[in-house]
Amino acid sequence: MNKAALRKVLPFLEWWPMVNKASLKADFAAGLTNAIIVLPQGVAFAMIAGLPPIYGLYTAMVVPVVAALFGSSWHLISGPNTPVSLLFFATLSVYALPGSHEYIELAFVLTFLSGLIQFTMGVARLGALVNFVSNSVIVGFTAGASVLIITSQMKNVLGIMPERGLGFAKTWMYFAEHIQEADWHLVVIAGVTLLSAILFKKLTRYVSWLPHLLLAMIVGSLVAYYFIHYKGVEGIALVGKLPSKLPTFHFPAITAENAKMLFPNAFAVALLGLIQAVAIARSIAVKSKQALNSSQEFIGEGLSNIVGSMMQCYASSGSFTRSGINYDAGAKTPMSAIFAAFSLALIVLLVAPLTAYLPIASMAGVILLVGYNLIDFKLIKEYATTSKPELGVLITTALASLFLELQFAIYLGVILSLGLYLKRTSRPRMVTLAPNRNMPGRHMQNTALYDLPECPQLTILRIDGSIFFGAVEHVSQKLGELLKDGRKRVLILGHGINFIDVSGAQMLVNEARKYRDSGGALYLTGLKLKVREMLKAGHYDLAFGRENIFVNKESAIEAIYSRLDKEICRQCEVRIFRECEKEFGPAKESGA
Repeated sequence: MNKAALRKVLPFLEWWPMVNKASLKADFAAGLTNAIIVLPQGVAFAMIAGLPPIYGLYTAMVVPVVAALFGSSWHLISGPNTPVSLLFFATLSVYALPGSHEYIELAFVLTFLSGLIQFTMGVARLGALVNFVSNSVIVGFTAGASVLIITSQMKNVLGIMPERGLGFAKTWMYFAEHIQEADWHLVVIAGVTLLSAILFKKLTRYVSWLPHLLLAMIVGSLVAYYFIHYKGVEGIALVGKLPSKLPTFHFPAITAENAKMLFPNAFAVALLGLIQAVAIARSIAVKSKQALNSSQEFIGEGLSNIVGSMMQCYASSGSFTRSGINYDAGAKTPMSAIFAAFSLALIVLLVAPLTAYLPIASMAGVILLVGYNLIDFKLIKEYATTSKPELGVLITTALASLFLELQFAIYLGVILSLGLYLKRTSRPRMVTLAPNRNMPGRHMQNTALYDLPECPQLTILRIDGSIFFGAVEHVSQKLGELLKDGRKRVLILGHGINFIDVSGAQMLVNEARKYRDSGGALYLTGLKLKVREMLKAGHYDLAFGRENIFVNKESAIEAIYSRLDKEICRQCEVRIFRECEKEFGPAKESGA
């Protein structure tokens, strides 16, 4: 097996040369910070999924390692998260009592099936489908999700616990109505942690390996320690004591019956996980300038869930919070995810009692900063000044993230993105050209832009874009307008036509007939080999007229000129073609 093939099977060989002493220091600091962050999150997400807390920790230990080794993103941290956990609970609670043995067994089966679907989609190289999702969708989704992350942490900052199930707007209304109940001790702890993180981040300019987020949480913990032990303050929530256990091998109890029952749900879980993972990876890649392989990301997520299901883990995906922390903490390679997993395992085994004193408010302060940093204000401003349609997609996706379920926000963004793509591709750019006699070789240029005279008998039209069923109406309308304006001979420059389908070919044949019936002709030149082969395979070239299809514009103009009305040419004052000047002399306004 050659190196290229080996790297496809073992993708971590691609980034392994990047690992060095400096990167290991940075990755270890980021991984350790992530391990501490995921402690309470793993517990909370497992409870949301209807599982005992320990399974959230197991998922955070196993899944990130497999996803890091077999995915393509350098900064994505996979593991338990809110959207997948919510969908997981909604799916399985119909079939079994949450927390029961039956429920747990079905959880592993559902995880295995969703992973298998993801892996299959990756092997089938379906990751290219995400290329049709505009980056504006990712930026909007990231911004909306970031606001949700901030919102979710405000209860830990203020000490105000809103009712469960409240939406984004009602949650903030609840905070506003009960603001007098806020615990200022928690606000101080979160605020000090947040400010410390900003300060330590500034210091990283001079000491790049400084774990600013970890140091900030230590400062926040010291403030909490002071309040509790010197001021006797009560009600400061801590992470609490964690169980000292590691996951063990347990193959899912898959049967034909439960596989058939759960497969439709597994597809929904798999799809949500893939969209979320790729969205997060792409949003961070925009900042890190990394090139992603979406199909490999599918494979990584699929394998992590397949392996995870055998190690007492439940379905997972990329985490916005932990991936953002990973990047913000200065991670260089996927080793940070591996360090995070092993650090978590060590924490659970060795220092669980010490982590019990970490205040949740301090962790919330760090997450507030991370959530804010995930919003790409610079890119949003660029969309605002350069592309109003994409800005509309961005805003709509962001608002949907806030007021709908996250998966529906992604679906809506994808639909809008595809709509924008189809609108653009269905309206290929069509420019009228003419030779510029003042340019070397009489280079063809835009007649409207450069105020160039046109031949009264021949219009040259360049089409930039594919001629497929969605673009047929637009192209046909333009050709019809030219014919209506008396332009009975039109030469289409086809260098920019990358693809043509049956509808497009039939349209060209029909337009050619209209031009012939009017006493004119429609010509084609410069077509790419793939387009020419398609026209020939369907015999459309015969119907169009092979005598009107040319290899290049020089031969086309020479042949077409011979078919023009020479009396009109004699009286013409522009004479933009060499053939005109050769036969009748230069145009009067040329000064010749």
